[in-house]
Amino acid sequence: MDLMLLAKATVLGIVEGLTEFLPISSTGHLILAASLLRFDHHAAQVFEITIQAGAMLAVVWHYRAPLAATAFGLTSDPARRRFALNLLVAFVPAAVLGLLFGSFIKGHLFNPTTVGIAFVLGGVVILLVERSQRRRPRGTSRRADIGTVDDLTPKDALRIGLVQCAALIPGTSRSGATIIGSMLLGLPRQVATEFSFYLGIPTLFAAAVYSTYQHRDTLRAEDVALFVSGTVVAFISALACIRWLLRYVSTHDFSPFGWYRIAFGALILFAFEAGWIASPT
Repeated sequence: MDLMLLAKATVLGIVEGLTEFLPISSTGHLILAASLLRFDHHAAQVFEITIQAGAMLAVVWHYRAPLAATAFGLTSDPARRRFALNLLVAFVPAAVLGLLFGSFIKGHLFNPTTVGIAFVLGGVVILLVERSQRRRPRGTSRRADIGTVDDLTPKDALRIGLVQCAALIPGTSRSGATIIGSMLLGLPRQVATEFSFYLGIPTLFAAAVYSTYQHRDTLRAEDVALFVSGTVVAFISALACIRWLLRYVSTHDFSPFGWYRIAFGALILFAFEAGWIASPT
């Protein structure tokens, strides 16, 4: 294994883990990082999606107790069945649209221009949503009936799932779409954030499995170390990020991420025009 290639995979794993659950788009950061690192490995595309499994496993580990309670309580606890149903309902819309339009999206939207514009527009949306939130008394939301993720109904889950579909546009951010979209639907910030984490489990797992299957012919035995290193590092960095973000949202809003998105989107557009990064082929 080429040590330089392994080092690049490690850096990309860190980028994935730190950005997957923040509302700043891991895809956009991976596109820029891979280009700057000249990560031109033959399995680069599947690698960048597969290492999302590491981030997904970080959520599983952090929420291992409630997830175990759900798994063992499906036959006896109505609340656990409803929670599992909510995850399924929220997962289906993006999964269906991804299967139907995935090839079109990869062929036409995976480019620096789309990503940069999505970053900027997403940042503006975050700032507008947070501005509207500040007009309410601190700690309140439109949905006073929701205090935890267990209070969500299948109808709420479907709405969140439909919002998640926006993340099919590269640069939008899956977590950003689900968290900010949930807040627009009236959910408290912490509930929106936590459900976004849970929803990432089936979404990221399905994406990793599907992408690996699609590109199975490009994979080689010597790629194992590359994928393992990226996935493990993504797990570690994502776990740290999850724990930090849960503390952060208890006392802060997402406005800094909105400004960051606008600045980073502008940087992507400038870097593309300057020739620093190239559009994927």
